[in-house]
Amino acid sequence: MLTVYNCIITEHDLRLVVLAGLTCLIASLTAVNLLHHVGKARRHMRHVWTAVSAMAIGSGVWATHFIGMLAFQPGVPNGYDLGLTLASLLVAVVVTGGGIAVAITRPNVDNRLVGGAIIGAGIAVMHYIGMAAFQVQGVMAWDQLLVAASLVTGVGLGALSVFVALRSDTILSRIVGALVLTLAICGMHFTGMGAVSILPDASIAVPASAIPAPLLAGAVAAASFIILLLVCTALWVDVRDYRNAEKEAARMHNLADAAIEGLLVCGGTRLVTANASFMALTDWTPDILAGRHLADLFPDKDVCSSLLDGSQEIFETELVINDGNSIPVELLSRFIDYGGTPHLVVAVRDIRERKAAEADIRRLAMHDALTGLPNRRAFSARLDEEILAAGNTDGHLALLCLDLDRFKEVNDLFGHAAGDVMLKKVARCVSGALGEGQMLARLGGDEFAIVAPRLQRPEDASRIAEAILRSFREENEDASSEGLMSTSIGIALFPADARDREALLSNADAALYRAKSEGRDTWRFYEEAMGMEARARRLMEHELRHAVARNEFRLVYQPQKKLDTGETIGFEALLRWSNAERGNVSPAVFVPIAEESGIIVPIGEWVLRTACEEAATWQKPVTIAVNVSAIQLHSPSFVHTVHEILLQTGLSPSRLEIEITETALVRDMTRALTTLRQLKALGVHIAMDDFGTGYSSLSNLRAFPFDKIKIDGSFIKQVDTNEQAATIVKAVLGIGRGLGLPVLAEGVETSEELKFLAGEFCQIGQGYLLGRPGPIASLDEGSEAEQARESDAA
Repeated sequence: MLTVYNCIITEHDLRLVVLAGLTCLIASLTAVNLLHHVGKARRHMRHVWTAVSAMAIGSGVWATHFIGMLAFQPGVPNGYDLGLTLASLLVAVVVTGGGIAVAITRPNVDNRLVGGAIIGAGIAVMHYIGMAAFQVQGVMAWDQLLVAASLVTGVGLGALSVFVALRSDTILSRIVGALVLTLAICGMHFTGMGAVSILPDASIAVPASAIPAPLLAGAVAAASFIILLLVCTALWVDVRDYRNAEKEAARMHNLADAAIEGLLVCGGTRLVTANASFMALTDWTPDILAGRHLADLFPDKDVCSSLLDGSQEIFETELVINDGNSIPVELLSRFIDYGGTPHLVVAVRDIRERKAAEADIRRLAMHDALTGLPNRRAFSARLDEEILAAGNTDGHLALLCLDLDRFKEVNDLFGHAAGDVMLKKVARCVSGALGEGQMLARLGGDEFAIVAPRLQRPEDASRIAEAILRSFREENEDASSEGLMSTSIGIALFPADARDREALLSNADAALYRAKSEGRDTWRFYEEAMGMEARARRLMEHELRHAVARNEFRLVYQPQKKLDTGETIGFEALLRWSNAERGNVSPAVFVPIAEESGIIVPIGEWVLRTACEEAATWQKPVTIAVNVSAIQLHSPSFVHTVHEILLQTGLSPSRLEIEITETALVRDMTRALTTLRQLKALGVHIAMDDFGTGYSSLSNLRAFPFDKIKIDGSFIKQVDTNEQAATIVKAVLGIGRGLGLPVLAEGVETSEELKFLAGEFCQIGQGYLLGRPGPIASLDEGSEAEQARESDAA
């Protein structure tokens, strides 16, 4: 090393040495910048930039060498061989180009080290070819050890310089890489210069063709100019690319920040950047987020692996936010070119609202909107599960069906809002009476059901029913009239009563019907006889639906007569049903079923039409009385139906008498009053039927436009033997006289009853004593009408 030092100090012009060092540094900075541009270039531009880089680095190394040679002052005549000088330049460019190509082929350590070593070797080869071009009047002797040291210096530091320069794109990396490359060039050159010794020999002449030092200086100046030009070009390109990169990055960030979804850019498994939407979503800051692993945000390893593998699927997973909690998100990934290298872009969509909406939809699909209880679908699923589970145990599964008593009256009298309040209160009271694992569901309307699994004894089901009834009674202690609750409960057990859901429900319904028929506000267990009754009832309901089409109904007529003269003033049309299998069925049996199922509406329309058609043929204009159920009266189309039948049959409205009970009025007073007034406007007469057996409110007689009062036959049968019944009949007759309304006594069957009524000045009577129901042709008045039709036909 002392030899090298002495060579630099004693045998070189230090000013030119400094110039050589500066030239080398400028060339090295240019080389490092151009290396980065080569790495970023694509396709044919990579070859262009490789050639430019090779020219710059090779020229820089060559210029450094020959400036150093110009600084060398051996003290004897010297010159330079033109061919070898040019060859040294060409070798520097070609070998350096090869090293650059190797270094940027793949972005890994091995390629960078090998490429740098090739560049270092090119520096050494160029140096010794240049030394071979040096012609001097003497003999050059070489120190082999220093020659080896110069080669190691050039190759080793060359490899290190490229590795450092390309390790990252930071300014520090570039400067350090350039300094190491400068050290490689200068160290290799001056170590090589120190390895040579010149022994003057006057017998050796410098060839005339040798390039003199001044001419070489011009060549070096030209090379330096090329270096400076390339430096300026590289700097201009670098600044332009930097500015373009900044603009592109800013534009990309602006576009990314404009996105509603969160966007992540990842280099491998680490996060590079994210947009504003993602920052707002997670409350992370850019400084904290940068450099984190993808798995820090998405703990699901399978999802992370799929994203990094380039899967195009949409994933749902959990995203960890700044407070340590996680939120549901949807991920979609793509690979893009970001900063010249492939990066993974992950779109992150917040799906909390969607998940909440889906949960609400699921809840609404499985729960009743009013009470919040499970609905029929949830009930069926739960019952199926418990039936399956109960089949593997020794316990009992109980199904309790609840139906509120007279709930429709609450709606009719106090409005649907009061009914809704009651349903909510029922849900609260029943739920409070249930134990753990027991489920209450609302099946619809005022129907509720309870699934009670794993009961030790069947009696445990009755205790649940008693607790519910007790809860209702306690709630009623402080309730107003519109809030009074009562329920009937039917209980069926699995597997004793049924072994599947449908049969269990059917049996519980049968028990519920029995509880209602036996007084309400009670409970009943299912018995086999109940199932038979329920099936028979459903069968009769089915047959009633087809009875009109099969012409199984007929009408019979019972006369209504004046008690003082015996004159027939009208007939009441009575419905009879003759079924092919059942025979004659009593109205007391089939009419309640028809009313409960709603079949009474088409049946009632048939009765009204048939009776009006028959009455229209009578010669004597007596009235025809037709019973109308509460369901018919409250039907919105009832008045229109009556008007249409009158027009089609040609019957005078004054001959039609509609009979209704007081029970039909209380279901909806306002609607009933409107309907009756509309009927009166048509000219139809209205009679209050079965007076004394319903609510018997005297205000109804004043409020509603009745034309007649009919005393129920149950009072007439006792009028001659029961003083209380006689008093009631007298009172009703007095009310009729006071209001100017005729009173008809039903069920007159004995002469004593007739005598009592006549003595109390009852105007009209109806009963077996006065005339049995039958076909119109068999009655006296009917015979007269028939004779009149025959004479008209003749």
